[in-house]
Amino acid sequence: VTCAPNHPRGEVYPGYRNRLWQTECIDGIKVVRVWTFIAANEGFGKRTVNYLSFMFAAVAAALFVPRPDVVITTSPQFFNGLAGYLVALMKQCPWVLEIRDLWPESILALGAIKNTQIIASLRWLERFAYQRARRLVVVTNAFKQYIEALGIDSNKIVVIKNGVRLDLYDRHTDASSLRLELGLEGKIIAAYFGTHGMAHHLETVFGAAELTRDNDSLIYLLVGDGARRQELEQLRDAKALGNVVMLGQQTKERMPEFWAMADISLVLLRKSELFKAVIPSKIFEAMAMATPIVLGVEGEAKDIVMQSGGGTCIEPEDATELAAAVSKLAQDEGARNSMGIAAAEFVSEHYDRSVLAQRYLAELQSVADEY
Repeated sequence: VTCAPNHPRGEVYPGYRNRLWQTECIDGIKVVRVWTFIAANEGFGKRTVNYLSFMFAAVAAALFVPRPDVVITTSPQFFNGLAGYLVALMKQCPWVLEIRDLWPESILALGAIKNTQIIASLRWLERFAYQRARRLVVVTNAFKQYIEALGIDSNKIVVIKNGVRLDLYDRHTDASSLRLELGLEGKIIAAYFGTHGMAHHLETVFGAAELTRDNDSLIYLLVGDGARRQELEQLRDAKALGNVVMLGQQTKERMPEFWAMADISLVLLRKSELFKAVIPSKIFEAMAMATPIVLGVEGEAKDIVMQSGGGTCIEPEDATELAAAVSKLAQDEGARNSMGIAAAEFVSEHYDRSVLAQRYLAELQSVADEY
């Protein structure tokens, strides 16, 4: 049960409508799409109304679907997750809550909420959900430690990290036609793929581009969308950065071709204690495509990249370090190749999504058996 696809602009994708009820079948799975108040991925108030509307619509939709063995909700924001609690009560079945983003910690770290009463209420909801869920599935070890510190039983917290579909992200993908299409033949491409939001501090890329603008062979490519994309485009134009190319959001099916075109992958977040607990999933895609990583993230993500041998790490938000790291890799094809091979071997061994899915399935079976 989900909404009509509309992320991140708050515009419903072609072929869909924001209706009370619509269904489709994807990979053999029945998908029910419900009406929600749609808002762009920006602004706390409208986004909260968006999540609340989904919570109520999802609970209502559950009245019309068969009783499941297990209810799973995923939580980039807690009103999404809490729908599962209500549905599990209605259907008399166990509830599994998946934590992909620490909420409300993530919005507090960005300074999006100042009101102490609202913060206290959100923290109460957070603990309520952790306590009521039969199992908590988290995507980093740091998330587990955070939840344990709140007094939640560690035995019901399971770490299943993100991974990558190795059948989709094939490092032998040919990107020569895409380079030709974009006029980037013969260029070394340092690419950022993903959301252009408050958490990513993409000004760091523009700072590095300024410092390396005399290198005619080096291009910075940003692909994606988000709350700050328009502002970033204006910044690029104001600085007259001809070495920065910005493209809109691409289909998932085409992303392997973009990854194959990239010589260097940029994975960046703001400097924050919270983000030390985050593992950006794009590092696994970069590794699968044998693309060396320049990582501007501290904590667990840094440990993974260093362990893999598939990249180099810089201080978050440091444009000078980013420029130096990109320049060094741009000049050394041998280093890029060796890092890429090491990364591909590492991700295949540790982060194959099909293997992780089997672990997840085993946990769901365990929850159902216990109940």
